[in-house]
Amino acid sequence: MLQLEALGISPGIAVGKLFILGGGQTAPDMRTVEDTGAEWTRAAEAIERAKDELSALQERTLENAGSAAAAIFEIHQIMLEDEDFIDSVRETIETGSLNAEYAVYSTCKQFAEMLEATGSEVMLGRAADMRDLSQRVTGILRGEDAPDALAGIREPVVVAAEELLPSRTVQLDKSRVLAFVCRRGSKTSHAAILARSLGIPAVSELGDSFSLLSGGGDVIVDGNDGLVIVQPDPGISEKYELKQQLLTEEAGLLRGLRGLPAETTDGVRIELCANIGHPGETAAALAQDAEGVGLFRSEFLYFDGDDFPCEDEQFEAYKEALEAFAPRRIVVRTLDFGADKQAPYFSLPEEENPALGYRAIRICLDRPDIFEPQIRALLRASMYGRLAVMFPMIARVSEVRDILEFIGDIKKKLDEEGVPYAKNIEFGIMIETPAAVAMAPELAEMVDFFSIGTNDLTQYVMAADRMNTKVGHLFDPADPAVLRMIGQTARAARDAGIWVGICGESAADERLLPCYIAMGIHELSMSPHSILRIKRAVRGLDAKTCAAACEEMLMR
Repeated sequence: MLQLEALGISPGIAVGKLFILGGGQTAPDMRTVEDTGAEWTRAAEAIERAKDELSALQERTLENAGSAAAAIFEIHQIMLEDEDFIDSVRETIETGSLNAEYAVYSTCKQFAEMLEATGSEVMLGRAADMRDLSQRVTGILRGEDAPDALAGIREPVVVAAEELLPSRTVQLDKSRVLAFVCRRGSKTSHAAILARSLGIPAVSELGDSFSLLSGGGDVIVDGNDGLVIVQPDPGISEKYELKQQLLTEEAGLLRGLRGLPAETTDGVRIELCANIGHPGETAAALAQDAEGVGLFRSEFLYFDGDDFPCEDEQFEAYKEALEAFAPRRIVVRTLDFGADKQAPYFSLPEEENPALGYRAIRICLDRPDIFEPQIRALLRASMYGRLAVMFPMIARVSEVRDILEFIGDIKKKLDEEGVPYAKNIEFGIMIETPAAVAMAPELAEMVDFFSIGTNDLTQYVMAADRMNTKVGHLFDPADPAVLRMIGQTARAARDAGIWVGICGESAADERLLPCYIAMGIHELSMSPHSILRIKRAVRGLDAKTCAAACEEMLMR
């Protein structure tokens, strides 16, 4: 028996035979060509075909794994449209008189190495994306169809690979995959996101230990604790089979909580809602007993086309979601472009620190031609359900004043046009900046609710880029400084008589649940698959326990 330590990137336990997936891409032959113009045309056509394939893959992934997973392939399309990438491929062909296959491969390799050199966890993931694109485009140039990597496999297996590339991950037959084991790959990589979306246990970062694996052997993969156990002893196998059984029983117990309130033993009620990015995800959210949608990421509507979605396209999307959830509330976040969320048709300026730059509400207030169609669409759709609208990245009271004035002007236009809209729409803001926390008492008097985005709030409070592994230890939503900011926000909301929710990833963190309850948080919004787990945790708590736990966390 051999026990290997790894990084758990997708939770769960799997027991089965190991299958080694073929290695990475081999360098294509470097050939000289006479007609560089024709060779560039070949490369350009292959890139366009790759974008079409990625668009189709995005649609399939949206249906099977949700919008967060589908957005990966939107990012791949954007990377193929990058001017530096295009120019580099073309220059390699023209200046070196080289074949298209080698030009694409060498460009992708160069870009991947530059991304890896940054040391940023998110950039390491982008390097993997670049290798994925290299395989796709060179495969098209060679006239190769993507092979069935699991051809001939009749029983489900544990798939081991040097690196799990997103395209390969999503196209593997899920019914034949028990788990993933990888030599390298971070928790924030796109392959890791896909594995979690598909519910497949996965570990990575085995490093040199990966060479100890051999196909056909028995293995146990523990995605919770980050372990791979090779040729386990009978006693270990029995232990993990029991763990699997307990996990299955636990899933059954969680399903039994559907329809029950998220209420502490002494009657404190909290609303558990879902984060979604597309109307098609409402069914999955309802199946997990979501009481509403606390975060509808409207920017995903902007990733699906070649231009900004028109008012009618947005109206139909919001209407579909509102009808599906009626009479439950849906909170739509207005466009949150900028930083790591960009569309190819909207050229944002390059910034040294985009997380602090031109993004979210700053773009919307600067570009009424973008903002007005969204607000009009939302107001029109409000007739079909219970709508709330929130605005991201607020830092100043004047921004909220400008937003409300802008909405008032649009309402007047709709009135003049005879277009109906609901009169009871709630308007709120996201609390993501320390400035918004400082001004929370004044802001609370202007809006109907607060929603705390703990992802950005944590990185701004701790001055720690959440994508930078070198300062990852500082990015902790449980840090007392962050919790005190949340407590201040909750007090301001309570004093003003408005509700306050949390829609960042920490909403599903059981460590923080007692603190949130003690602070008076009314709503938690999270990935749908976390809702029943958090409901069980809420139902096992009481106010006294929560208060004591919160006091201890604040004094750490």
